[in-house]
Amino acid sequence: MSSLPVISGKECVKAFTKIGFVVNSQKGSHIIIVRQTPKTRLSVPNHKELDRGTLRTIIRQAGLTVDEFIALL
Repeated sequence: MSSLPVISGKECVKAFTKIGFVVNSQKGSHIIIVRQTPKTRLSVPNHKELDRGTLRTIIRQAGLTVDEFIALL
């Protein structure tokens, strides 16, 4: 298992758009991205650096492994 890189919220959203997520809205400092198949909704904080625990949770909610996510970057 690879260690998580330190990335920003925008970089995270950009990686998820490669697998079918689209930006739905932004409320405050959180970007809401959605995917139709399988139906998934994620909230990504729009911060300069995402905490590793937060990033790991977002990746898990998307149904990916850390290695699959790193390949998207």
